[in-house]
Amino acid sequence: MLVVSRATAAEAETGPSGPTPLPVAEPARVSLTSLDTLWFQVGGTLCNLTCSHCFISCSPTNRTHEILSLETVLSYLDEAVNLGVKEYYFTGGEPFINREMEDILTATLKVGPATVLTNGLLLDPARCQRLADMAKGSEYSLDLRVSIDGYTAEANDAIRGEGTFERILTGVANAVEAGLNPVITVTEVHADNGTDPGRRRFLELLSERGIVRPRLKILPVFRLGAEAERSGTYEDWQRLSAADTLEEGWEHLQCSSSRMVTDQGVWVCPILVNEPAGRMGARLADTLGDFPLDHQACWTCHVYEVSCRT
Repeated sequence: MLVVSRATAAEAETGPSGPTPLPVAEPARVSLTSLDTLWFQVGGTLCNLTCSHCFISCSPTNRTHEILSLETVLSYLDEAVNLGVKEYYFTGGEPFINREMEDILTATLKVGPATVLTNGLLLDPARCQRLADMAKGSEYSLDLRVSIDGYTAEANDAIRGEGTFERILTGVANAVEAGLNPVITVTEVHADNGTDPGRRRFLELLSERGIVRPRLKILPVFRLGAEAERSGTYEDWQRLSAADTLEEGWEHLQCSSSRMVTDQGVWVCPILVNEPAGRMGARLADTLGDFPLDHQACWTCHVYEVSCRT
């Protein structure tokens, strides 16, 4: 159970100019227990959408992180295999704007299972068939995770852009028609999305669209990037400290067993790629140490038991 410490005015020291802030508490630290999962930001921060809740503010013009080349991915795959990585995830931005994405998946499926996080807009029938053939030809699994943010066009399009609701569902239908069964990922950007009635509405929507075995994943929002502008930033008390460390440690956090590759090196996790302190090194071997849980997004991961894995 997390114990959150909130400094009050009575707890602050009073100086000549009035109350002075308490010193920042020592942060908790998470150790890398094993490098099981490797993420690639293959689309950089470029995306064909500008979603109002995107925690890294991806858009058609955001070049904070560039698209990863096949050559770069291959170099990290070689290192990952030697370090015992068990599964691979691909995100962005939008992964399928990367013209080498299918070649990247072909190479990855030779060494382990792969999951692609996509907005679904580029899942045309031909691409879905190629992906399905790729999956059938590998001993490892290929999964798609398609994002949608409302069980109605009105709710989704308010976040992802006008007309995206039907375009997303068309991409999902194309994938299902090809024999794939994508995971539908929903954030709690609307208050009822993660409730039991909200989950039922999403599952009903997918069933209505002909998906026999709907798969649904609910994630919280992170108050970073565009989402911070939309709904506000974190409160000061929403932060972990060493005093919050659980007896069993922090192994429930994804950063205890994964890392994220961008064109600028290796980062502790997919959430903190725009935070300079989140960069841990140039190669995977540089990032095998522990990491301070001093960003407020770490609080979200802990309190909501977030896992970006499928």
